[in-house]
Amino acid sequence: MQERGVFVDHVAVHRWAIKALSVLAAVFRTRKRPVGRSWRLDETFKVSGQWKYLYRAVDRTGDTVDFLLTSKRDLAAAPRFLERAINLHDVPAKISIDKSGANTAAIESVKTDACVDILMRQSKYLNIMVEQDHRAVKRITRPMMGFKSLWSAGIIIGRGIETMHMIKKVQMNCPVGPTTSAADQFYGLAF
Repeated sequence: MQERGVFVDHVAVHRWAIKALSVLAAVFRTRKRPVGRSWRLDETFKVSGQWKYLYRAVDRTGDTVDFLLTSKRDLAAAPRFLERAINLHDVPAKISIDKSGANTAAIESVKTDACVDILMRQSKYLNIMVEQDHRAVKRITRPMMGFKSLWSAGIIIGRGIETMHMIKKVQMNCPVGPTTSAADQFYGLAF
């Protein structure tokens, strides 16, 4: 836009992103491919110097199952995330977690409430895949100027960065096929 003589401030781009990303993320969810039944679950993140928690789950092949940005890592946030992921993708056969007490309680709660059998494995070595997947999100957010609120961070990270990360991992069913570039898939969401 600068080459065409139009000055655009970073605040204007931020406002455009806040408005457009919700729509694009909703369209992406309708076109998302199914995920596997063996999940790795973990939480991480820091927003504007304060700890905020991005719960994330990936399947055995590295495809993103779901994500949720919350202000606390407690016994209310972990079950909310897990129930949301199960509503989107059905009950997994196995879930690998680290030694987090909140995640353990969430899995046990879902198992008793839904009367399902989920094999829970607690090992930091099995969770390497989700830890590595966190790096892609952190690499993008690190050079940003920060987030003023949890609300805007949730939209930019959850609906923008995570959606683009899933597109790059070819998690979208495309009518043309998975050989299209990430940019073409992203533009396909808008039309």
